[in-house]
Amino acid sequence: MEPEWWHWAVGGIVLMLAELVVPSFVLIWFGLGALVVALAVSMASIGLTAQLGLWLIVSLALVAGWFKVFKPSMHKTRIGMSDANVIGEVGVLVHDVAHFTKGQVRFQKPILGADVWECIADEAIKSGERVKVLDVEGSFLKVGRV
Repeated sequence: MEPEWWHWAVGGIVLMLAELVVPSFVLIWFGLGALVVALAVSMASIGLTAQLGLWLIVSLALVAGWFKVFKPSMHKTRIGMSDANVIGEVGVLVHDVAHFTKGQVRFQKPILGADVWECIADEAIKSGERVKVLDVEGSFLKVGRV
């Protein structure tokens, strides 16, 4: 027995309603994929394997589209992605930093959503001193004296 078009329509609506309960914002795309399959099945006779394949392809394309096109700001929160905007900023050390110990630097205005960042330095610098961001190494800021 192959699913009828209305099976896919009901399944899609159920998935979209389940999105109200599960706060992941992924189920809605699978629900919309099921509605696309319902539309395709209503227009042409498609086998079960083709229906499942179409549902999977459309759903994954919608999820990928959401994360690439509609939600690009997710990828801008990593500090390494915006190092050109960070280099040269001046802040004040909150915790001492030395060659093999991490410190923390506080900026007057938030950088990428936070005003305090973990930092490293090539020399020992005491807290309270002003420092300048020299480079971004992974998720740490490399700082030096101003």
